Amino acid sequence: MSSWLGGIGSGLGQSLGQVGGSLSSFTGQISNFTKDMLLEGVEEVGDAVTELQVSNSKLAEVEASFTTQKSEYDRLRKLYAELEEKLEASEIQIKAQSAEYRTLLQQKDVEISHLKARQSGFQEEFQKLQQSAQSAAIGPAMLPVTTASSTTTSSSASSYLPQHSGSHQGFHGDEMDFSDVIWSQQEINRLSTEVMRLEAEVAHWRRMSQTSTAAGSGTGDQGEILKLQRTIKDLREEMSREVDEHQHELAALQDAQRQKMADITRRHRDELAEYEERIEELEEQIQSGGSQPTSPSDSKLPELQKTISSPQEAADQREKQLAELSASLEEARRNEASLQLERDDALEENAGLLQNYTRLQASVTELQTRVQEQEGKALQKVQLEHEIQVLRKNLAASEKEIERLNSRAVAEPKEEVEHADILELNTIIGTLRQEKEVLEQEKLNLQERLKKAEDPTVSNNETDSGESEALEDLRAELEKREKILRNTEEERDTLMSELEELDRQNQDATQHMISVKEQLKKAEAELTSLNAELNTTKDKNEALKQELETQKEKISQSAFTLNDLHMGKQQLEGSVKELKDKLGHAQEQNREARREITELKRTLQEREEQLSVVKAERDQAGDRATEVQGANEMLAGKERELSDLRRELDEMQSSQEKVLSEDYELKMENRRLREMTESQPSLNRTVREKDTRIEALKLEKTQLEGELRQAESKITQQAKQYQQTIEELTRARSMDASALQMEHERAIKLNQDKDMEIAQLKRDMEQVASDHRDTNEMLSITVAGQKQLTDLLQEKDAFTETLKQNASDLQMEMENRITVMMKEAEALKQLLDEKEKQVGGMKEENSHLKEEIDRLRDQQSRPQSLAEPRTLDIITELETEITQLKASRSRLEEETQTLRRTLEEQQGSLLLSQQSLQAQQTELEQAHARHQQTTQNYDRLIQARDEEISGLQQMVDQLSESRSRADSPPVQGDVILQEEKTQTLNQENGNEKHDLSKVEIEKLVRGIKEKETEISQLNEKNLSLTKQIDQLVVSRDEVGKLSQMILQKDLEIQALHARVSMGVGGGHNQDVLFLQQQLQAYAVEREQVIAVLNEKTRENSQLRSDHHRLMDMIAGKEAALVKLQQENQRLSNMSDPSGSQEMFKETIQNLSRIIREKDIEIDALTQKCQTLVTVLQTSGGESGAGSGGVSSNQFEELLQERDTLKQQVKKMEEWKQQVITTVKNMQHESAQLQEELIKLQGQVTADSDCSSKLTVDYTRLIQSYEQKEKRLGSLSQELAQVQQTITQLSTTKEVLLGKLDSVAQTPEAVAAQSSAPSLTVDAPSHQPSPTVDSERLQDELVRLRAQLAEKDNMIRTIQENNHRLSNSASASESEQRSQAEETRQVRERLDALQKSVREKDLLIKSKSDQLNQVSESLRNRENDNEVLKQAVTNLKERALILEMDGRKLKEENELVAARSREKESEFRALQETNMQVSLLLREKEFELSAVSEKAATVEKMLKDKDQGKTGELNQLLNELKSMQEKAVLFQQERDQVMMALKQKQMETTAVQTELHHMREKEQRLNLELERLRNHLLEIEDSYTREALAAEDREMELRRRVAMLDQKLATSSNAVENASQHASMQVESLQEQLNGVVKQRDDALLHLRTSQEQVNQYAVSLSNLQMVLEQFQQEEKAMYSAELERHKKEKEEWRKKAQRLEDQASALQINLDEANAALDSASRLTDQLDLKEEQLEELKRQVDLRQEMLEEAQRKLMNLLNSTEGKIDKVLMRNLFLGYFHTPKTKRADVLRLMGSVLGLTREDVDKMLEDDGRQGVTGWMSSWLGGRGAQSVPNTPQRPTSGQGLNSSFSEMFVKFLEIESTPSLPAPKLLVHDIKPLGAPPSRRTSGAAAGTSAGAAAVGKRPGESNPFLAPRSAAVPLLAGSGSGGSGGHLLMKPISDALPTFTPVPVSAEASAGAVLKDLLKQ
Repeated sequence: MSSWLGGIGSGLGQSLGQVGGSLSSFTGQISNFTKDMLLEGVEEVGDAVTELQVSNSKLAEVEASFTTQKSEYDRLRKLYAELEEKLEASEIQIKAQSAEYRTLLQQKDVEISHLKARQSGFQEEFQKLQQSAQSAAIGPAMLPVTTASSTTTSSSASSYLPQHSGSHQGFHGDEMDFSDVIWSQQEINRLSTEVMRLEAEVAHWRRMSQTSTAAGSGTGDQGEILKLQRTIKDLREEMSREVDEHQHELAALQDAQRQKMADITRRHRDELAEYEERIEELEEQIQSGGSQPTSPSDSKLPELQKTISSPQEAADQREKQLAELSASLEEARRNEASLQLERDDALEENAGLLQNYTRLQASVTELQTRVQEQEGKALQKVQLEHEIQVLRKNLAASEKEIERLNSRAVAEPKEEVEHADILELNTIIGTLRQEKEVLEQEKLNLQERLKKAEDPTVSNNETDSGESEALEDLRAELEKREKILRNTEEERDTLMSELEELDRQNQDATQHMISVKEQLKKAEAELTSLNAELNTTKDKNEALKQELETQKEKISQSAFTLNDLHMGKQQLEGSVKELKDKLGHAQEQNREARREITELKRTLQEREEQLSVVKAERDQAGDRATEVQGANEMLAGKERELSDLRRELDEMQSSQEKVLSEDYELKMENRRLREMTESQPSLNRTVREKDTRIEALKLEKTQLEGELRQAESKITQQAKQYQQTIEELTRARSMDASALQMEHERAIKLNQDKDMEIAQLKRDMEQVASDHRDTNEMLSITVAGQKQLTDLLQEKDAFTETLKQNASDLQMEMENRITVMMKEAEALKQLLDEKEKQVGGMKEENSHLKEEIDRLRDQQSRPQSLAEPRTLDIITELETEITQLKASRSRLEEETQTLRRTLEEQQGSLLLSQQSLQAQQTELEQAHARHQQTTQNYDRLIQARDEEISGLQQMVDQLSESRSRADSPPVQGDVILQEEKTQTLNQENGNEKHDLSKVEIEKLVRGIKEKETEISQLNEKNLSLTKQIDQLVVSRDEVGKLSQMILQKDLEIQALHARVSMGVGGGHNQDVLFLQQQLQAYAVEREQVIAVLNEKTRENSQLRSDHHRLMDMIAGKEAALVKLQQENQRLSNMSDPSGSQEMFKETIQNLSRIIREKDIEIDALTQKCQTLVTVLQTSGGESGAGSGGVSSNQFEELLQERDTLKQQVKKMEEWKQQVITTVKNMQHESAQLQEELIKLQGQVTADSDCSSKLTVDYTRLIQSYEQKEKRLGSLSQELAQVQQTITQLSTTKEVLLGKLDSVAQTPEAVAAQSSAPSLTVDAPSHQPSPTVDSERLQDELVRLRAQLAEKDNMIRTIQENNHRLSNSASASESEQRSQAEETRQVRERLDALQKSVREKDLLIKSKSDQLNQVSESLRNRENDNEVLKQAVTNLKERALILEMDGRKLKEENELVAARSREKESEFRALQETNMQVSLLLREKEFELSAVSEKAATVEKMLKDKDQGKTGELNQLLNELKSMQEKAVLFQQERDQVMMALKQKQMETTAVQTELHHMREKEQRLNLELERLRNHLLEIEDSYTREALAAEDREMELRRRVAMLDQKLATSSNAVENASQHASMQVESLQEQLNGVVKQRDDALLHLRTSQEQVNQYAVSLSNLQMVLEQFQQEEKAMYSAELERHKKEKEEWRKKAQRLEDQASALQINLDEANAALDSASRLTDQLDLKEEQLEELKRQVDLRQEMLEEAQRKLMNLLNSTEGKIDKVLMRNLFLGYFHTPKTKRADVLRLMGSVLGLTREDVDKMLEDDGRQGVTGWMSSWLGGRGAQSVPNTPQRPTSGQGLNSSFSEMFVKFLEIESTPSLPAPKLLVHDIKPLGAPPSRRTSGAAAGTSAGAAAVGKRPGESNPFLAPRSAAVPLLAGSGSGGSGGHLLMKPISDALPTFTPVPVSAEASAGAVLKDLLKQ
């Protein structure tokens, strides 16, 4: 159904596509009409840049879409590759696992094989029954439809039957085998392949049913396709092999080339070294032979030059060979690239064919479309090959040119080796070409086979599009080849640079020669460049003329060509749309096939879903395969879409490239017009008008393109609508023929509507034709405007004369320069020879010195007496040499002075020449300006005469040309022309009027001649100046060379002196010292000389720089002159296209003749004017003076007006020059900015290179990281595999144990179990005797026992395996630990790598920031550049506006001149009237005088005849009155006549002017009439052409309508036939459906049986799964326990690490504290050292004090000895009185004091006080406690409290004072601890003493008197000494007080037991 509906749809689509093509053509014509209507009378200035931008943006969009699609395609390809890799990996895993399982389960297969053998017998019977049932069911269903299909049905049936039968062979036993799983998977795969095959057969039968009406030949096509595919595969393999071979050969060639290049360079260097050695030897020979005459050195110089030139020639040959090698290599590379391109194309074609092959079996229509595409591609290939051959020819020509260019470069020798290399390369290239020819032949064979296989019906539209695409591809290839050529040129440049580096060594020897040659070459190059520029300008002028002629034709034909192009484009689009429709039909048929396949798949899936529960584990691999297949299908679909999109893109690109080519042609025309505007600025206006019209045409074209796109969109919409209708038709398969007839009627209605539209479009076409005529009129008007160009060109001819003179002067200058340079070169050569002679003399002296040094050495061995005269001789010789050196130095100084003088003179002359040049330039400019003004005035004044002279000039030109051709002498022509001129002038003498301007013209001509003479003088001065400048340059070069030579000589002299100083030694030390001093003095002098020379060289360099600047200035001026010359040459070449110098000279001669003739004419005219003036002066008489004054006044006014106009023109020119200078400055600035941009781009590229390097490093790190991760993953996979093996072993162990348990049961039960199924099976068929059963049971028992023995052996082996596995498990655990350690190391490395990656990221970020900054700066620069460009464009526009204004001013000037002429005519008329009035006045005056005389006579007569004559008087008076009245009447009449005359004269002048205007109008009208006639003729021609074209189109349309009617009729017939065929097919399909239903019922029965078996297997599977789950749980528990243990260990280690880290941190803190404490301790040690020093000083003081104490003690002892036993009476009296004066409470103390004084013990006194205390009596016992009790009293008197102050009396206080003064206070024994004060503390005399006293007292309570310290000695006798009973050591002394105060004391520091030494030190530091 779908196929025949698809056929109908395709036919309809083709017919509608043709209609759509015609519609698109008509819509294009409508769009043309609308554009013409819009653009009628409107001149819009388009912009080519904007159009370019739009086209570029569109291209960029298309390219972006293409890139996105390409990226999507690449992504899908990568996905596909990844999926394939995954599939392969999974298959490998499955294979490995299957192999393992098979090895493990072979033993099990041996055990179960007996049971399987039994079961197989039953299954075979079951299968036989099934096959019989299926054959009965399938037989009637599969009846052959045709004879050809019977074989395929039988094969399909036979192949389909074993699917179901074989699908159950895997279920052998009760247990599940992994091999069974694999086998079932293979079965599933086989089933899927069978399903695919069946689908292919269904498609085949459908095709057969479709092609039953036509001749069916699909099988043959399929066979041919299979053959083609095989050949394609073979070709692919061959191509891949050849590609590999070519790559290997290329690599070998490149290596060989590199080696050869290295060898060549090495040899070249060796040869260079040899040449240098040879040169040195020759130089030594020259130096040795320098004493001889100059002839041998002169003879050796050319030999040296020959030796130097020979390596240069060899180098040239080497360069040629290298160039040939590089060219051959490039040819090889190009051949390889072309081969690779062809291979890629062939591979792409093969890939397309292979992809299409899978879909060819799906539908024949798809095959046809693909075959057509392949045929188109083959045709394209043929065209491509043809054009490739053309390109190869072009390439060969270009390669020859490259070889010719390379032959000019310089290279190395060695020809023989290079010949061998070239031969090898040629052989390799030949082999490559042969291989390429073989490949091309194979490709041609393939194309022929494809043509045989494909249908011949391919439309012409495809070929056209293929040709366009092939042309575009060829253009792209041409561009690529051009790029390759550029690359080769760059490589050649690099080779040249390397060779130049090698040649620099040779150039040092021949520098001055090369400089002379280079200057000559420069001169020749300038001459050649001038000639080339002349030729190019002439060629350009010829090309411009041709282009002007062709442009007229092109403009007239452009509209036709545009219409034709649009028609062709629309036809191409129609063909494209037809192809798209065909593709759509093919896709729809594909979709239908896919739908049917999906339905079949659904049915299969419904069946497979029932099996999926059992086959869950098996389906994993299958799922992967299906996923891969699905991905493949998806990829195939996407590839199809991509190919379609690519085709559409190619078509779009072809159309765009056509448009771009048209654009390019228009742009080329624009460029030519712009070049014309550059060369001829006067043509700007006309060119602008043309540009505007061309841009209007471009706008029309762009609008046409937009409308084309709209039409395309409309057509696509229509195509979509048509596709929808076709889809509706395909959906309506089950509809009746009536619905189809309705659709047919609707299509007919649509056709009628389209016919109506066609009629409307014809009307529109007529309107478009009328619009086209209007555009042609516009273009013809532009052609008329071009005629003004020739007039402007004629004005330019005047300027060529001066420029030609300049060219001849320049040639003379060049020749003079060359002669000067040659002379200077000869002088330089002579100087060099002299210098070389000097060097030879120096070297001879050097050799003499060496000999003398040798003699001195010999003399050293002899006695010293002999040596002394020799040393004197040496000294004398040295002195002579020194004098010679001095003389040479003086000579050099003189030479330098002379050079300086010459340089100064040259500088002065240069400055003078510059000033004179500037003055000459200013004078030249002024002269040019005057000359231009004079020529303009001359042209204005002689316009009337030029018309008459132009005819004579034409005659003269013809005569001069004929004479120049005939080489006749020019004098005759001049004479003849003079005679003719004089005749014509004599003829014109009568008609010409008076004009005084000729005198002025004569003066101007004389002034011009004077200026020309001045210009020639200035040119001569310029020549002399340039000669002087050249001499300066040469002299400077000479000075530089001389300075270099002097430096070399100085170095040689230094070396000689050093040798002399080394040679002389030993016994001649004094002489040597003397000589050294002299040498030092000479060295100082030499350094001064060198300093002077350096100054000279600096001055020279400054002068050189000034000279260079001057040369640059001169060069700039010369460049400006050259530009003017070029422009003038262009203008001259416009008139004279022949480009030879002889013709140029002839034209110069002709121009000089014409100038002479004009001079003769001017002389003749001046003579005429003089004669006329004389005639007028003679004939004028009275009226001559007045008229002369008037004419001179007029002339003065005219001159004033001319001067004002000149001033205005000068101002305008100055302003124009200012604008030009500003534009030039802007250009310079833009160039600088461009350079800065280039620098910034270089920086950006460097930054990008750095960033690329960083990214490369980053990617490497990431790759290494990924590799490490992969290794980790592989390790984890290996662990998992080990775990799986353990689990498998455990499962096998358990299974074996279970089997052993089952075997251990009673054999009888086993026999019963085994016999039960056998009985059940055999019951229906056979029922044997019980004896047979018993025998069987016994046999089974025997067999089972044997099996038991085997099982025991197996168990033993398994136990051994278990032991081995346990060992391997322990080993694997150790491996796991090592792997864990490795993983830890890997993680550490990963961390380090991540850190480095982060650092790299930071670096990349910084670099990216820098890049962003640079890019921002670049953007800013670009913005500035754009601003500058806008400014430049604005300035250009201003310049154009100014030029327009200048032209307007010129027009206004012309109008003013015309008005002035009119005013002159009016003025002349007024002068004439004035003259007449003056004549009238004179007559009136004369009449008045006559009347007055008459009156006087009358009065006299009256006086005489008073008396008697009154009557006569009256009569006379009456007569007088009458006469007066008559005179008045006559006067009135005369006035009236004069007025009428004046009116008539005015009328005649007006009529004359009107006549002149009318003549001009008539001329204009005649021109317009001619133009209109031509235009009418052109319009009539175009109209006739269009009418003929319209008739042709009508004929074509009628033919198309007839074709459409025929197609409709055939399609209706086809529809009816197809409906009948479809009904037949429906019946056959119903029959097939019945057969399929029967098959389904059988399959359902089989399914039920298989489901029962599946349930049984499921139960066994569930049991196995339970066991497996238990084992897995146990394993999980084990692993979890181990994991927890590892985690605990890990946590413990972590805790330990944390503790260690804490300890380390604490230790670090302690270390810091200890360091701080050490610092503080160092400070304390410093302090302690200070304190120890202080202590030592104090000890010294203590020793002094001790000595004093000892003396005091001796005195005391003496006193004690003397005063022992004596009592002081005064003291006792005081004590006694004090006892009674004291209060009763204190009397005990007084008694104790008295006891102590009397020497009583304290205990006795206390006892006595206790006894007498009760009664108030103290007694005398109290005085015993005096000595020791007072120790507790402090040394200082305490402050009295309030109570004490009130109660105590003065006596009490005195007693206390006595007690205190009498008691010896013991200070503290440890001074270092207690008595040390803080530093800087004031000595507290009393308080410290009190504290010390208390403490000391407390400490010394229990001590004996003898134990007291020497410090604690009694005080001195400051107090009255006691002669009492105290012992020697017990009494204190006052001497201790100042010592303790003077000592430094520390404050006591309380130290706790807990605080450490560090804390104490910290506290000390804080304090």
